[in-house]
Amino acid sequence: MNVPDQSQDLIVSLMSLHWANDLPGALTQIRRSLKPDGLFVGTLLGAGTLKELRAVLTEAELEARGGAQARVSPFADGFDGAALLQRAGFALPVADVDRLTVRYADMFALIRDLRAMGETNALAGPIRPLTQGIAGRAAELYAERFGDPDGRIPATFEIVHLAGWAPHESQQKPLPRGSAKMRLADALGVREQTGED
Repeated sequence: MNVPDQSQDLIVSLMSLHWANDLPGALTQIRRSLKPDGLFVGTLLGAGTLKELRAVLTEAELEARGGAQARVSPFADGFDGAALLQRAGFALPVADVDRLTVRYADMFALIRDLRAMGETNALAGPIRPLTQGIAGRAAELYAERFGDPDGRIPATFEIVHLAGWAPHESQQKPLPRGSAKMRLADALGVREQTGED
């Protein structure tokens, strides 16, 4: 879909930008589509998502084949969210990260859930299928390394929240460097730590 430049007051993207092959480029296109002072709000999965699954699939495949393919899509680091928005030309960028842990009976229940959500691996190129032996070993590793005392396993989901405005002359601007009237340490009532102490 081609959206004309400076035609939208608001663009919302909920849980789809982690599929973009070029996230900085997608954010730039979104910013161009916003009218001046238009708002972008979005959420996407971040780098900590499925870290447990990624680790055990890699280890099991390395054991069996001596090499491993990516089995979990790469995700942007949540702490780079504001920098990505700045790079795309947004003003007043804000990024926040929530980490959720969901518990499953086993790795196969997690995979069934991912398939039902449409969040399975969509990496381009030929992918060598996992054998039953590799998948079984990964499930064992998951339970050994990450299993809870009740036998369930955790799966981490990192949700990155982004917000940024298309630039406009009416937006607040930072004060010039050195223009503060009070030191932060004084405002907080603490002793300043200079690193030279």
